[in-house]
Amino acid sequence: MKFCRIGKPNNEKPAIIDKDNNYRDLSSIINDFNPDTLNFETIKKIKGVDISKLPILNSKDRIGACVSKPSKFIGIGLNFKDHAEEQNLPIPKEPIIFSKFTNCVTGPNDDIVVPRNSNHTDWEVELGFVIGKKALYVSEDKALDHVLGFFLVNDISERHFQKNKGLTWDKGKGFDTFGPIGPYILTADELPNFQNLNMYLDVNGKRMQSGNTKEMIFGIKSLVSYMSHCMSLHPGDICCTGTPPGVGENMNPPVFLKGGEEVKLGIDKLGEQNHKVKPYKSE
Repeated sequence: MKFCRIGKPNNEKPAIIDKDNNYRDLSSIINDFNPDTLNFETIKKIKGVDISKLPILNSKDRIGACVSKPSKFIGIGLNFKDHAEEQNLPIPKEPIIFSKFTNCVTGPNDDIVVPRNSNHTDWEVELGFVIGKKALYVSEDKALDHVLGFFLVNDISERHFQKNKGLTWDKGKGFDTFGPIGPYILTADELPNFQNLNMYLDVNGKRMQSGNTKEMIFGIKSLVSYMSHCMSLHPGDICCTGTPPGVGENMNPPVFLKGGEEVKLGIDKLGEQNHKVKPYKSE
C-alpha cells in the first residue's frame, strides 16, 4: 500500500493511493499519519476497508511530508561503499548516527531554503524508512518486523555547519526545509528488494548522483538492530540511511546550492521529488 498526506501545510489529509493512482481520502478512518497512527494495527484497519468507496482527493493538490511530526528523525552517515571511496575515507566499522531536527521535515516538492549566509548547502538522495512497532534490543533477523514502510528522502546538509562548527554533524542537518520526505510511504511487504534499488539526483537537469542500495555498508536489518541497542525506536520514528557518490562537496571544484536551482531525485518504486531552491529571506 502507498500512504501519503495531501493538502496545504498543517492541513494535510491522510490518503491511500489506489491502483489507478487516485488519492483516496482516509480521514474517515484515521486523522493523520503520525506517531499515533503509524503502526501495524492501522495497516490492518485500512486493509479491511473497501478503498474504492472512499472520496477521491485532487491529485493536483500539494503533497505533504509522508509522516507528520515524527518524534525522531535519525540519519546514518557514510553508509555507501562508493561514497566512502570518493572521499578517500575508511569504511566505518559501526554505523555513524546523527539526528536531523524534526523542524526540517517538509513535503517532497516544497522549496529548499538555503540558510542565511550559507555557501555550503548540499544534496543527498537517500532511502528512508518508518518504524511501525516499538524496537528495543532487537536482533537482525527480527528487525523487519518493526519496519512499516519505505520512502524517499533528500538529506540536505550544510557542510560548513556540519563539519567545521564542533564535533557533531547535527548543526548542519536540521535547518528548516532540510528534510523533504515522500511523496509516499510504500509498505514494507510491497518492497522486498529494498537492498537493490536504483537511486539518482539531478541538479538543473544534470545527473549528480547515481547509486544503488546494494552498496550500503550497513543494510536496513543491521541498522534497525543497531539503533535499537542505542535507543528505543517507536512507531512514527523515521531514518534516512546514507547516500551514494556525487554530493556537491566532492565535486572538483565543489558545487553547492545557492538559490535558483531545480533539484530532482528518485528511487525505484518510491517516486520522485522536485524542488526549487531559494535563498533565505527574512520574514
